[in-house]
Amino acid sequence: MYLTAGLHRSVQKHPDKTATITGARRQTFQQLANRVAHTAGALQALGLQPGERLSVLAHNSDRLMALLLAGWWAGLVVNPINTRWSAAEVSYALRDCGASALAVDDALWPVAQALESDLPALRQRLYMGQGATPLAYQSLDVLVQQAPSVEDVRSAPDDLAAIVYTGGTTGFPKGVMLSHGNFWASLVGRMAEIPNPPEFVTLLTSPMFHVAGLGRMLGQTIVGGTCVTVPVFQPEAVVAKMAEENVSDLVIVPSMLQMLLQNEGFNPQHLPCLQRILWGAAPITVPLLKKAMATFPQVEFIHAYGMTETAASVSVLRLSHATAFLNSERIRSAGQAGLSAEIRIADAQGQEVPRGTPGEILIRGPMVMQGYWGRPQETQQALRKGWLHTGDGGTMDAQGYLYVIDRIKDMVITGGENVYPAEVENVLCSHPAVQACAVIGVPHEKWGEAVHAVVVLRAGICATAADLDAHCRSQIGAYKCPKTYEFRDQLPLTAAGKVQKTMLRQTVAAGAAP
Repeated sequence: MYLTAGLHRSVQKHPDKTATITGARRQTFQQLANRVAHTAGALQALGLQPGERLSVLAHNSDRLMALLLAGWWAGLVVNPINTRWSAAEVSYALRDCGASALAVDDALWPVAQALESDLPALRQRLYMGQGATPLAYQSLDVLVQQAPSVEDVRSAPDDLAAIVYTGGTTGFPKGVMLSHGNFWASLVGRMAEIPNPPEFVTLLTSPMFHVAGLGRMLGQTIVGGTCVTVPVFQPEAVVAKMAEENVSDLVIVPSMLQMLLQNEGFNPQHLPCLQRILWGAAPITVPLLKKAMATFPQVEFIHAYGMTETAASVSVLRLSHATAFLNSERIRSAGQAGLSAEIRIADAQGQEVPRGTPGEILIRGPMVMQGYWGRPQETQQALRKGWLHTGDGGTMDAQGYLYVIDRIKDMVITGGENVYPAEVENVLCSHPAVQACAVIGVPHEKWGEAVHAVVVLRAGICATAADLDAHCRSQIGAYKCPKTYEFRDQLPLTAAGKVQKTMLRQTVAAGAAP
C-alpha cells in the first residue's frame, strides 16, 4: 500500500469530518485532500520528480501534515528534519540526502538563514510562513493557490517514502530509509492490536520528524480520526488545548509525561475526555508510571517499543490498573511481539539465548527499514541474516514478554561487571527527592569505568549524595551504585524527549568528574 491511501479512504467515508485542528483553523478531510492535491501540483510544477528528496523544517501543524502527504502524492521522498538541530546539523542532513527542495516555517526561519551556502543539490526553497516571503524563497501558499490539482501517483510498497534521521545522540545522524510498505506494515500491525477508533481526537505532541509523531498522524488519516497539533510541548498550553478540543488520545514520551504531572496547577479533572495514553521512545521509571496511572485511573496506558529503523512500534503492552499488576514484574515489560514482527534475544553471534538471559534485541518483519541512506557498510552491519540488530539490550520471559534493559552502547562496564544505566536510574527515581536522573559511565583508573549519576532534585526537597547512595545500596548491588553524583537543574533532552547522554558525557568529561 501507499501512504496516501488512508486519505483517499477517509474522503470516501466521511469527507466532511474534521481532519485537522491547528489553532483556530479547522479542516475537513475533503479540504485536506484538496490542499494535498494542489500542493502536489505545485511541487511537480517546480520540476520535482518522483524519488527526489523534499526536506521540511517545520513544527507540527496542519500545513506540515498537508505538505508531507503532498510529497507522497507527488511520489517524492520526504525528509522531515529535527526542529532542534543547529544550522550546521540541518546543512549536514540536506547534503547527506541530496535534498532537491527545502520547506521552512516561520519559527525555524532563523535556522534556515544560517544554512551553509554550499548545497548544490538544493534547487528549490519554499517558505511555509504567513509573512513576507524571504529572498531566494517562494511562498508555498501562493504556489498552491496557482497550481492545478494533480492525480496521486500511488507509489508502490517498496518505493522509498521517507528518510528519517536518527537522533544523532552519538556521532553523525544516519538517514533511515523507510518505504511505503514499511510504514503501512507498522501501522496496520499496531492498529490490529490496539484499536484506533475513528472518533478518537489525537493530540500530536510527538514531532512529525519522529516516527512516533509521523506514524500517529498517518494512523489517524487511515481511520478518519482528528489530529490536533501544537507547535511545541508546553505543559500549560497542551492541557488547555486538550481540554478545549476534547482530546481523547495522547502519544507521549516519559519526559513529557513527567513535565505534565509536575506542572504547577495541573488538574487531571480538566481532561475528562482523555481515554488513552500511549508512551514509548525512552525508558520510563516505575515510580513515574505508577504516579501517572494513579492520576488517570480511567485512562488506558499502553507501552510501545520500537525505533526509527522499524517505522515505530514492534511490541505493545496494555497495562492494567489492578494492584496485582502494578506490583508485578510485568509492569516493566514492553509487551509481546506485534502482529507484524518477530523478536528474539541473541548473543554476539546472533544466536537466540535461553529465556531470561540478557542479550541484544533482534527484529525482523515487513516494517524493518531498507537501510541507511548512503551507508552500505552500516546497513550491512545492522541487517544481518534477515534480522535488524537494534543495539538494545533485553530479555524475554517464558511467555514471550520483552523487557528492554538499555542501549548496549550505554552499558557501563565497571571492574568487569556490566551495569545497565536504566536499572540504576529506576532505583534513583524511586527516591522521593529525585525528579529526574541519568546514569553514565566515566573513566576510572582502577575500575575502567565508574558509574556516575546526574540528578535533578524536586523543588523544595533536599538530598545529598550520601542520602542517594544509601538508598541505592538498599536496593541494588554495590557495584551498580553510582560512585559519584552530580546535581543539576535540568537534563539535556533531544526534541523527541530522550536524554542526550552523549552531551552529558562531554560536559562531565570537561568538568573532569572523578
